Amino acid sequence: MLREDVTEAIRAAVFEELAAVGFARMSIEGIARRAGVGKTAVYRRWKSKLSLVLDLVSAVAAQGLPAPATGSLYGDVRALLEVAAHALRHPVASQVIPDLLVEAARNPEIAETIRAALLDGRQGVAALVVRDAVGRGELPETADPDRVTDLVLGPLYWRLVVVRGELPPGYLDDLAASVVAALTRG
Repeated sequence: MLREDVTEAIRAAVFEELAAVGFARMSIEGIARRAGVGKTAVYRRWKSKLSLVLDLVSAVAAQGLPAPATGSLYGDVRALLEVAAHALRHPVASQVIPDLLVEAARNPEIAETIRAALLDGRQGVAALVVRDAVGRGELPETADPDRVTDLVLGPLYWRLVVVRGELPPGYLDDLAASVVAALTRG
């Protein structure tokens, strides 16, 4: 039987190693060293660094975003922006996400796992936001959850991960208002 505390130490070490050296330079040896275990402990759980990273991406995505239920489209969008901004500002996530996206361009298995785990989870939350807004009469029944995902995550990803800029005061409020305006306009 595999010890859960060892498995958790390995998972934590993977995130640290990804943030420190990136996927391409990451090694099972480095992960084992950070976790304070032998390489065999890692290989008993995962067959390769790729399977380990894919498993972790799926596990993190499975935790999902909480679906906001503020009672208004603006409130729900603003809550999504807050959660997404917090996640993208996390020091490990801000290093790991861009690296995995680069690797996804080279490796279809990584690309598919990221798409399925991360995008599908986000779209699920967006679908709930749209469903609730349609139920309240704030959006038409034809409203597209994909557009919510694009409008919420696109600007945040650009500013926090690509440009690595700070969010000025009121940015999330203004962005939420812009997203709602874009969604209700059409």
